[in-house]
Amino acid sequence: MIVRDAHRHGPKEYVITSPRSLVVSAFTAFAAFGAFWGVWGASVPRVQDQADVTDGELGFALLFVGAGALPAMMLVGRVLDRWGLRVSAAVIALLGLVGAGLALTAVDLPALCAGLAVAGASSGAADVAMNAVAGRAEKLAGRPVITRAHGTFSALVVLTSLGTGAASAAGLPLAVPFAVVAALSVAAGAALFTTLPPGATGQDEEEAAPARLAPVTRSRLLPLLLVGVLGTLAFASENAHQSWSAVFAQDELHAGAWLTTVAPAVFAGTVAITRFCLGGLNDAHARPVLLGGAATAALGALVISVSPNLLLAAVGLILGGAGTAVLFPTLLGVVSRNVEEAYRGRATSIVGTVSYMGFLLGPVYVGVWADATGLRGAMVAVAALAAALVALTPPLLRLSGFTAPSARPAPERADA
Repeated sequence: MIVRDAHRHGPKEYVITSPRSLVVSAFTAFAAFGAFWGVWGASVPRVQDQADVTDGELGFALLFVGAGALPAMMLVGRVLDRWGLRVSAAVIALLGLVGAGLALTAVDLPALCAGLAVAGASSGAADVAMNAVAGRAEKLAGRPVITRAHGTFSALVVLTSLGTGAASAAGLPLAVPFAVVAALSVAAGAALFTTLPPGATGQDEEEAAPARLAPVTRSRLLPLLLVGVLGTLAFASENAHQSWSAVFAQDELHAGAWLTTVAPAVFAGTVAITRFCLGGLNDAHARPVLLGGAATAALGALVISVSPNLLLAAVGLILGGAGTAVLFPTLLGVVSRNVEEAYRGRATSIVGTVSYMGFLLGPVYVGVWADATGLRGAMVAVAALAAALVALTPPLLRLSGFTAPSARPAPERADA
């Protein structure tokens, strides 16, 4: 396929891959990413035992995930704009290999911290890269892709976490599930390399030079930061539930060990199902989806806060999962369909990095409120995050300018 697009030196043509190939690439990348995090989440207790660290030392080591992820997320945007979407193939393959290396080398606290920093950097780079692929696929295909791609991630988290639990119960070594994910990630990376377009999509050779990358001006940065603020609230609410639901079930509802582990799975499973079911909504529904999702998430947190038993808490978790599931993918979709192609990598990295702060701080936020008011009070505080998102979504989207359809003319397409 050939695409003709406007350019300051006149019309230009560049070869792109088919929409179908891009969509398949996006789902492949998200599946590999979800497989890694599903295995990691289920393996944390065994990694802690292997490294022989206390709970406090484990908490300290986990900070290195964010320390590695944040700079990598900012850097990879420029790399994508310079060298193109095939960068995604390398970072997805690297993430699986890093996970296998972590499982083999995390034998003490320093090694665990170093491994988590590298894993965080690989994960952050993969996160931005795969969202850039999904954004390009959505824009080119002319139909929603991002939300369902995120649903694939959530589904693989659930499946691989259950599989890892079964492997652990069977007495298999810690490295086995990580080795499986490494093999899957390398295979996914190879598939991505063959299906993604070569070079910097939408840029000619002159524009692709590092010195020629369009600068991040204030007029470009501010709208992305405003959307990132909404993403921060969305991620904070989502990860608060994901990280604390098992603790709430155990401490407040006195659930047994097996039922305690089910709570995060209920939440993640609901997120996956919701993303698949609502992933077909187009850009015209972005604002009502955001407002409805945030309101549902707030209601879910409030239900959890007053739950006298596990059944009602599960209802709250389902509401919370359904509400938060659509928030960040919808925000990313709004940005993606309005951003210039030559700026896609950096736009995705800016929104993703700012939003990721909420992912990191959400569990901390719950911990602070839990110390002050107890876990039930902390759930009310989580509801306040979602309520703030309801209040801020209309004005911040309006200020960002992303509520209106893109002013750029649609590219003309002609078969090669």
